[in-house]
This record gives sequence, C-alpha cells and structure tokens, in this order.
Amino acid sequence: MIENIQAALVMLTSWKLLLTITLCSIFGLFVGAVPGLTATMAAALLVPFTFFMEPLAALVSIVTMSAMAIFAGDIPAALVRIPGTPSSAAYTDDSYELTKQGKAELVLGVDVITSAMGGLMGAVILMTAAPLLAEVALTFTSFEYFWLAALGLSATVMIASISPLKAGLALLVGLFFSTVGVDITLGYPRFTFGITELLNGVDFIPAMIGLFGVSEILRNMASAHLKFPITAVKAENIFRGVAETLWKYKVNIGRSGLLGTFIGVLPGAGADIAAWIAYAVSRRFSKEPEKFGKGSIESIVDAGTANNSCLAGDWVPALVFGIPGDSITAIVIGVLYMKGLRPGPMIFQEQPQLVYAVYVSFIIANILMVPFGYLAIKVSSTMLRVPRNILMSAILMFCIVGSFAINNSLFDVGTMLAMGILGYFFEANGIPVAPIVLGMVLGPIVEQNFMVSMIKSEWDLTQFFTRPTAAILAVLTILTWLTPVYPILFRRFSRAPSRA
Repeated sequence: MIENIQAALVMLTSWKLLLTITLCSIFGLFVGAVPGLTATMAAALLVPFTFFMEPLAALVSIVTMSAMAIFAGDIPAALVRIPGTPSSAAYTDDSYELTKQGKAELVLGVDVITSAMGGLMGAVILMTAAPLLAEVALTFTSFEYFWLAALGLSATVMIASISPLKAGLALLVGLFFSTVGVDITLGYPRFTFGITELLNGVDFIPAMIGLFGVSEILRNMASAHLKFPITAVKAENIFRGVAETLWKYKVNIGRSGLLGTFIGVLPGAGADIAAWIAYAVSRRFSKEPEKFGKGSIESIVDAGTANNSCLAGDWVPALVFGIPGDSITAIVIGVLYMKGLRPGPMIFQEQPQLVYAVYVSFIIANILMVPFGYLAIKVSSTMLRVPRNILMSAILMFCIVGSFAINNSLFDVGTMLAMGILGYFFEANGIPVAPIVLGMVLGPIVEQNFMVSMIKSEWDLTQFFTRPTAAILAVLTILTWLTPVYPILFRRFSRAPSRA
C-alpha cells in the first residue's frame, strides 16, 4: 500500500494534473454555486473533455469537480434559499433561517469545514474498504454479479427515491434503452428500426449529457426568475466560531461521516439520500429537535458531513464491482470503458497505481476545498449575478459540441436533444432521471449475467440461491423489494395493545 501511495503521489505531482485539479475545482465551485445546475450535469459536461485526457486525469477531473460542486451547493442554499445541488436540499431551510439571523458567515464556515472533513473520512474508508472488498469480489461468479446488479436496481427504486412508483417507471425506461442494439446472447438486432447507428445501442454519453444537461437548461429557462436576491457576506469572518461549533458536535461529525460513507457504498444511493438520512438521524438524537427547520446548525453539521463522505463511498461499488454507487459514478464507469479500462476487482491488480491515485486525489480535493471554498464564498455574489439566459446558452453550446465530438456524429446530437426533452418531461412530472442512467448502466450487466447463469446451469433457477454469497445478496434484494411494507408493519405492531 505504501509503495502504491508513493507512486500515486509522484503521478499527481505532474503539472498537467495539478492544472486539471485547479481548473476542475473552479468549474465544480461555479456549477455548485449556481442554483439549478447539478454535479451530475457537470460530470456529464466533463465527459467530452475527458476523451482527450489520460485515464488518471479524466478520473481526477471528475473527483475534484464533484467534491467542490457538492460543497458549493451550500452557498446559494444559505444566501438565497435555493440549494445549488440536490444534496444541499436537506438543510436549506436551516441555512437560510440562520442567515436571516445574521449568522451567514458561521453557516458557510461550518459548510466548508464539515464538507472537507466528511470528504476526508470517506476517502480514508475508501482506501481501507475497497481493496478488501476487491479480494471478495474475485470469488464472484455470474450468479453473484446478477444479484448485486439487481440489488443496485432495487435500491435505486425502493430506497434512493421519494416515490418508488415514479422511480420504477424511470428505471424501466432506462432498462428498455439498455436492450436497444444487438442481443447479447443471440446476436439479433433489437429495437433498431433499421437504423444502423442503433446497432451498438443507445450511446451512453450523449444520452447522459441530454438527460442531465439539456433537461436542466429547459427547466431553468422555463423558470420566471433569472436573477436572485443576494445576501452580502464577509468571507474573512467565515471561520469565526467554527472550531467551537465543530467541537460541540464532534460526535455528530463522526457518526454522519460513517453513515454517509456506508450509504455511498450501497449501489444506487447518492449524496442527496445521505444528507436526508443524516438529517433525520441527527434530529432523532438531537437535544434540540425543535430547532430543526427553523435554524439548526446541528443539522448542517450532520448533513453537510454525510453528503461529502458519501462521494468517496460511491466509488467503492463502482471500482470493486463495476456497479455505480450513484449517477456520477455511472458516468465514471462510462469514462473507464471509454479509456479501455474495465472496472471490477481485476483493476486493483492490473492498475493499482491508478486506483491509489484516485484515492489520493480525493484527499487532495478535500484539502483544497478549504482555500478554494473560501475564495468561492468571497466571490459568491458575483457568481450568483450571472444571468441564467446567458449561462444556459453557453451550456447548451458545450452540450452540442461535446456530444458531436465523441463519435463525430450528428445522430449523437439528436440522441442528446431527444434525451434532454425526455428528461425535462420526466422532471416536470416529478419523475427522477437518475434511475434512467442507472438502468442503462446496470441493464446489460443484469441481462448478461442472467443469461450466462441460465446457460451454464441448464436453466435451473435454483442455482441462483445455492452459493452462500449469492443467497445473501438474493435475500437482501428481496428485503429491499419489501421496503414499502415495513412502515405498515411498524404502525400495526406499534398500535397493538400490550399484554400485562
């Protein structure tokens, strides 16, 4: 491990990588600080640029950008009561209420420090857990991979969404798109309608740029508010009182850091889910639960730590099993395949220095978050004054150029625009688009491993439950399906009269 870390540090001292880290930090901070833009959309916009990068630079760019964007989403949440990214939504009301009380500097100071601490905790757990899980993953067969992918799809619908029905609909759409092209086992074209470009399936990258980029553009331009009222902040005062606050809630930081990382390891969950769960846990164990939603700094400490520690946890299933932890790591998997790298346990043996460089880049990104975050807070009023009509026009241009540059194909541009309209329609009706992406990524994994398992077991379904690990994953998947039943059972047992 020490040798790999030393080699990773040498690789990351390249001036090109340092420049990449700096530029992507600025990009991530800008995206997170502008309400309406998301870290996932920023990752999708980065993909065309990663096409011209080395594999390490491509991964580091996404790591750095996502870490900065998740933190920067806290800035507009505190200043204009609009979360910059979904992961900041859980504690937006508390942040803004404290701002109205004249505590904006304290809120933003706690935001930047807890974000960095949570990210560092997640990075350390990632470095420890991923290699151990990779050894376990080497024993996996098609049965285990089928159930693991099924568990990821199930968690996406049942756990990582407010409305399982709507998330399930989006997931089915993503699974349908994953079946377009040549059949995995029979080699027969499916749903191509005679279009040659669809023989290789729906291209993942243009589809994702459309779903997260163009749909956000349409949604923002449909809004009547193109400028925001801004609260002035003195950046030089943001660290006053932060040390006392963090010491008071030191147990919360440790608890939420572990909780956020664990949620990240679950396939399909993401930073926004981690923030909401940490918020709920914090309120449950708080000595002042009545303050939550009315200006609680405790909720900001907990949720801000959890959503950043979750980022590193999301990379565990992506690197170890090739199963995305969230929509950002789904993009990462696409980038790895584009670079000729196959995510999974073998990457730890074939490319150990690359993997450890990713670990170290998490640490570097979260250390840089403090000075870069200070600068972002200092210029936050300027970033929030950028008219959205100008900003969205520029983003649309990048979407079109990026989609065309991947394959030099106008068909990909059409795919991107069609997916953008679909994404806008879904979000306008409260249907999340992230399950579509996860369905497109996990669909081929589920289908291929199911067919391989059926062929080698001679169509014996009981073989899916005979191996111990496969049986455990199967039980976890079935228990996930039963998630909607648990509240009903809990209410029924809680109302049952106790016997004296």
